[in-house]
Amino acid sequence: MTTHVTIIGAGLGGLTLARVLHVHGIPATVHEAEASPAARAQGGMLDIHDHDGQAALEAAGLMDEFRALVLEGRQAMRLLDEGGAVLFEEADDGSGGRPEVLRGELRRTLLDSLPAGTVRWGHKVTGTRALGEGRHEVTFADGDTVITSLLVGADGAWSRVRPLLSGAEPRYIGMSFVETYLFDADTRHPAAAKAVGGGSLLALAPGKGIQAHREKGDTLHTYVALTRPQEWFAAVDFGDPVAATARIVREFDGWAPELTALLTDSDTAPLLRPLHALPVDHRWERVPGVTLLGDAAHLSAPNGEGANLAMYDGAELGKALAAHPDDVEAALAEYERSLFPRSARAAADGTRLHELLFGDTTPHGLISAFTEDEPTR
Repeated sequence: MTTHVTIIGAGLGGLTLARVLHVHGIPATVHEAEASPAARAQGGMLDIHDHDGQAALEAAGLMDEFRALVLEGRQAMRLLDEGGAVLFEEADDGSGGRPEVLRGELRRTLLDSLPAGTVRWGHKVTGTRALGEGRHEVTFADGDTVITSLLVGADGAWSRVRPLLSGAEPRYIGMSFVETYLFDADTRHPAAAKAVGGGSLLALAPGKGIQAHREKGDTLHTYVALTRPQEWFAAVDFGDPVAATARIVREFDGWAPELTALLTDSDTAPLLRPLHALPVDHRWERVPGVTLLGDAAHLSAPNGEGANLAMYDGAELGKALAAHPDDVEAALAEYERSLFPRSARAAADGTRLHELLFGDTTPHGLISAFTEDEPTR
């Protein structure tokens, strides 16, 4: 295949696509808005699933590198009630199919696997337009433009490529996360560290919860979940970390101090993360020369599948292009035929999981799912 692939977005999905294309000798360039690989923190832990994320890494020829990143013991999980009592616990015996790695380290592995110059940093897309016959023009904030006959939007929730295919826009799901970190937790925050244990912690009630994960060493990364309209959060002054923390923690009045300490003792300012999703059955008619992957195609409520699906999308698209070197449209059609039902199933499962986590039956409905319905996890 001689067609040069233009990829927008250097997240895990876009980089996996670039890597699989490279393995098959297909040229590609990734355009990324961030100024450098170190421009911002890359998020926390990811559980990489054997049926999609790991399959993508296998297609990329990076399984040995992936295994070197795995943090042992992090698949352990415990579910606590509001008072801190353990309701359910599962140890990491090494047999689970979802080993944990740090997102930033996985992204670095993908970047290091690409030829120098594949990623063009500081290329923020400001617009895209169709030129006809499958060709598209991409305009960047610095005034530069690229014309391509194969454009892939791997640029996340607020994709600039998606409007070429679909008028769908992400909608707020009614819940936001507030993100915090505790560093040196075993020595500086021992009660919170003991509550979290060696892997992940879920403390849930209808409409809210505290979710934490032990990262490398004794760093605890927490997402406090709260069902409130965006206007409610807009009234919280996150420019004043002390006041914002006090306002959020009031919603957890009466909860065990070792749980609320994951918010009140944070070593970082609380960071608001509103949650959005595309329609569960989001799809589009085939448009020559352009497609989407990852959140640009199927953003959904957090369900543990986002990064895995993005990488799997990238690998599947790369393999389809390699299988049809003389017919790009056949490759894109084949890719989208499997993409749409796959992403719809995952989004529906995510909706179900969200209800189990934060609906009226939590936490006991979730315990039943853990013990009776393994695929839910």
